[in-house]
Amino acid sequence: MRSVALLVLALLAPATALAQSFDVAVTVDDLPVHGALPPGMTRLSITKAHIADFKAHGVRQAYGFVNSAKATDAESNAVLDAWRTAGHPLANHTATHLNLEKAETLDAWIADLEAGEPAVAERMKGQEWRYLRFPNLTAGTRPERHEGAAAYLAAHGYKVAHVTLSFSDWSYSDAYARCVASNDQAAIRTMEDQYLRGVDDELTRMRAVSQKVYGRMIPQVLLTHIGGWSAHMLPQVLDRLDAAGARYVTLQEAQKDPAYAQAEALPGGGGIMERTAKARKIDLSNIVSPSEQVDPKALCR
Repeated sequence: MRSVALLVLALLAPATALAQSFDVAVTVDDLPVHGALPPGMTRLSITKAHIADFKAHGVRQAYGFVNSAKATDAESNAVLDAWRTAGHPLANHTATHLNLEKAETLDAWIADLEAGEPAVAERMKGQEWRYLRFPNLTAGTRPERHEGAAAYLAAHGYKVAHVTLSFSDWSYSDAYARCVASNDQAAIRTMEDQYLRGVDDELTRMRAVSQKVYGRMIPQVLLTHIGGWSAHMLPQVLDRLDAAGARYVTLQEAQKDPAYAQAEALPGGGGIMERTAKARKIDLSNIVSPSEQVDPKALCR
């Protein structure tokens, strides 16, 4: 049945989406806890669902970025252990998900980064764990913050895990938990339909932006989150990626592309393709962004 579904998706996909396959590394933020917990799910069941879906779709590596301050009980620690048992690596997302720009001082942010290391390092002995995913994708808008953080990371052997592709799953997480709790199936269907349209739109936009900024299709890095909504929608998201020609690679393989090194020096936040466009004064306004028809935050209140 799954092969039939993928064939249907491929037949329905726009011609531009089928014109060129692309490499994509999968990364998952906010382990072990993201968003409100929908009834009927546990943090561990959400994690196991991600792991099973990745295996089914041939995703051999999904870096999990850890907020270690949330690993406060047996189950949340079991999430991290299950991730590693499945063969997926862990890396640092700071202990408390502290935004570099919102930290009181650069030293305070560095302290939070360092506090996030033990939970990762002890599970990644002998493996490459010194990747950082900036919370809120904020690499520092003020020169002193951006350059200070970059200097610290370079001195301590860190690499930045950049992002080029995201479907904004985080914005649906709490709404989904509320709608499941109230058994509002109509609202859930609205969210599902809207989200998948957004996935399709974002895949189209990704190609257009990459071509306009780089003149080619660069390897992508996908950001998703370890929440209930993400687990609910991940099979269909991966189906769409498969139909669009995704080839799943490691984070290391994707970030070998020079586009990632070029973006390293750029301050600001968000995905590197948009940051690079801004730095090069490339106008992306004629590339339509996916638009949400219904704000998930307003659903099931």
